[in-house]
Amino acid sequence: MKTRFSIMILASTAATLLSCGLQTKQEEQPFKYTVDEFADLKVMRYKIPGWEDLTLRQKEYAYHLSEAAKYGRDILWDQNCPDNLRVRHAVEKIFETYKGDRSSEDFARFTVYAKRLFFSNGIHHHYAEDKFFPECSREYFESLLSSAGIEDPQLLDVIYDPGIYPQRRATATDGDIVQASSVNFYEGVTREEVERYYAGIMDPNDPEPISYGLNTKVVKGADGVIRELPWKIGGLYSPALEKICEHLSKAAEVAENDIQKKALGILVDYYRTGDLRKWDEFNIEWVKDTIGTVDFINGFIEDYNDPLGRKASWEGYVNIKDAEASRRTEILSENAQWFEDHAPIDPRFRKPVVKGISAKVINAVCLAGDSYPSTPIGINLPNADWIRKEHGSKSVTISNITHTYDLSAQESPNSTLQEFAWSEDEIALAKKWGPVADEIHTDLHECLGHASGQLLPGVSTTAMGEYASALEEARADLFGLYYSADPKMVELGIMPDPEAYKAEYSNYIRNGLMVQFTRVEPGRPNTEAHMQNRKLIAEWCYEKGAADHVIEKKIRDGKTYFVVNDYVALRGLFADLLAEIQRIKSEGDYKAGKHLIETYAVHIDPDLHKEVLQRYQALHLKPYGGFINPDIVPVTRGGKVVDYKVEYTDDYLGQMLSYGKKYGTL
Repeated sequence: MKTRFSIMILASTAATLLSCGLQTKQEEQPFKYTVDEFADLKVMRYKIPGWEDLTLRQKEYAYHLSEAAKYGRDILWDQNCPDNLRVRHAVEKIFETYKGDRSSEDFARFTVYAKRLFFSNGIHHHYAEDKFFPECSREYFESLLSSAGIEDPQLLDVIYDPGIYPQRRATATDGDIVQASSVNFYEGVTREEVERYYAGIMDPNDPEPISYGLNTKVVKGADGVIRELPWKIGGLYSPALEKICEHLSKAAEVAENDIQKKALGILVDYYRTGDLRKWDEFNIEWVKDTIGTVDFINGFIEDYNDPLGRKASWEGYVNIKDAEASRRTEILSENAQWFEDHAPIDPRFRKPVVKGISAKVINAVCLAGDSYPSTPIGINLPNADWIRKEHGSKSVTISNITHTYDLSAQESPNSTLQEFAWSEDEIALAKKWGPVADEIHTDLHECLGHASGQLLPGVSTTAMGEYASALEEARADLFGLYYSADPKMVELGIMPDPEAYKAEYSNYIRNGLMVQFTRVEPGRPNTEAHMQNRKLIAEWCYEKGAADHVIEKKIRDGKTYFVVNDYVALRGLFADLLAEIQRIKSEGDYKAGKHLIETYAVHIDPDLHKEVLQRYQALHLKPYGGFINPDIVPVTRGGKVVDYKVEYTDDYLGQMLSYGKKYGTL
C-alpha cells in the first residue's frame, strides 16, 4: 500500500486549549481564523510561525518551492475529471465579465456552486466523491454562460446531468470500477484490461520495483492497442511541468544544503524524462535531508483517487520545521526499533532493523494540488515499501494546521463533543487531554505506524488492490491507538499522564461509529478511505467486545451514544485487529482484506445515520474544513529582492480566481 496521506477528524471543542504554544506576538491582535462558510464547508486561514526567523536565502528557497507547487494546480483539476477545467474556465469567465445583478439570489446560488467547485478541485465532492449540482436553475446558468460569450449546451449537461460523471472514484461494489469512475487516469479501457496490461510489464521478482503506472494515463487507441501516456515535459501536462521545473531550478540555486540541491536536480530530471527510476532516486535523496529547516513535497504522490490504487494525484506542500515541537517526534524516531520489536503482530512481519525514520513537527507555508484547500494534518513519505525498508522515511505532523482547526473551533459556540459525548466526565477528559492525545496519536500513526511491518518475500505492494488505502490507514491508526496507551509513552515523556490516552480512545470510537457520518449524505455508503478505516476499527471492536460490553450503546432522551466501558480490553481488541490487518498485508491476503472492508467499513445503519445528521444540523457546524494560503510577497528595493513578507488574506474566492489567472497552464 503506497498511500501515507492522513486526514484525521479533530474534535471541535470550543474550549480546547492549545497544547504546543502556537501563539505569537501577532496573535495579541484579533485574528479571525474562519474566513468563509458555505454548503457543508468552512474555509480557514493559517499563520506561519517562525517565518521571520528564516534567513533571506531560506525565504527565497521557500518562495520558489511554493511557486513550483502552485503551478501544479491545473494538473489535479484535469486528473479529477476530464471536463473539470472546462467547467472552471467558464465559471472564472462569468466572474470576470458578468454585468448583471450580482446581489440577486440566483447569483448567490451560482457563487456557492463556484466556491464548492474551487474547494473540491472539480465537480465532485472532495471527500464523498459524488457529483454536486448548482442550486440555481439550468436556465439561469445558461444565461450566465451566454453573458460571458460561452455557447456550450454540452457543458450544461456536464454540470447538471446526474448521469454524466456521477462519481469521481467508484467503489468496489459498482461493477467495473475503472469505467464507472470519472477520474482522468484511464480512457477506453476496462479494469480487466488495465490489470492484464500491468501484469504483463511488471517483474514480480524485482527487489526494487518501480511504482508502475504512477505517472501515466492508460488509453486504448483506435487500433485496439493499450498504451501509457506519460505525465512529463513533452508529454501530458507539459506546460504545467515546465513552469514547475523553472521554479524548482531556481529553488536549487538557493537550497540550504547540497542534499536538497541534488534532490531537486533529480526531481527536475524526472519531470523531463518521466522515468520512475528517477522518481525513486529523488525519494532516496529527499529522505536523506534531515537537517534542513525548509522542506517540501512536489509530485505525483498519493493514489487515493485511482480506483485501482495505482495512479497518483498531483500534490505540493512547503513547510518549515518547528524545532521545539519536533522534540516529541524525534524521541519516537530514536525509539522506533523498540516499538517495532514490541508490536503485537507475528514476528515474521516485523522489520528486523528499522532504518532511517525521520520525524518532525512542521508549520505549513504553502498548500497545493491535492493538499489545497483541504489538507492532511500528518504525512509520511515516501510510499515505496522497498525505499522505506532500505533508506527510511520522513514523517511530519503539521502543527499550524492542527492548531488552526482548534482556534477556528473556538470561534463557534457549539461543538460535537458536547452533543455526542455521554457524560460530563467524558467531556472533561476530552477537554483536559483530547488535543495532546490526538496529536500524539497522529505522531504515532505517521512516524511509526506507516513505517512498521514488512511484506513477505514475493508479496506485491499492490496485492490489496482497491482496498489497499483503507487497510493501510487502519493499520497505521491501530498502531497509534495501541501504543497511545503503552506505559512506554509516559516513560519517554511523550504522553503527559497515564490516563490521557483514554480521551483519544473515547473520541475515536465516538467518531468512528457516529460523528464522522455527518460527512455522508443520507442513503449513501461510506466510501472515503480514511472514514472506512475508522469505521472498520470502531465497528469491529464494538462487535468483538459486545459480550463483555467493552463498548456500550446507550440511549438517553431518544439520542444514541457509544461509551467505552473497558479501556484495557479495548486496547487488546486494537492489538488483535492490528495483528490481523498486518497479516493480511504481509501475506497479500486480498480475500480477507476485502471481507474486512465490505463487512465493517462500508454500510451505515440508516436510522443511526439519520439521527446523527439531525443532531449535527442543529449545531450549525460545517463538517469539512479547508484553507487559503498566506501570500508570500517579494519585497524589492532598488530592483533587488531584499525580503519576502507574508500577507494574510481573508478572501477565499479572490484567491481562487487569482490562482486561476496566475497559475493556469492547461
